[in-house]
Amino acid sequence: MKHYSDIIYSPVITEKSMADRQNGVYVFKVNKEATKDEIKKAVEDAFKVEVKSVNTLNTKAKRRRVGRYAGMSKTYKKAIVTLKSGSTIDL
Repeated sequence: MKHYSDIIYSPVITEKSMADRQNGVYVFKVNKEATKDEIKKAVEDAFKVEVKSVNTLNTKAKRRRVGRYAGMSKTYKKAIVTLKSGSTIDL
């Protein structure tokens, strides 16, 4: 069994994800091979909360430029975790 730090990498900090926290919805960058059940167990073990549902998506690379240098942003898997009512996570 994997440790939760092998599955959850970091929270996603955006305006939308910060606004959703008031509704009990949290967004994390996770391991690309992690399943929804593994993500649910990892969040429950790491933060001692009850998870209602987990939705996942794979982000696509986007073209980025810094001056004259062009490249691509990295891809990652994003997990949108909804907690049961009354549960919160302190990040």
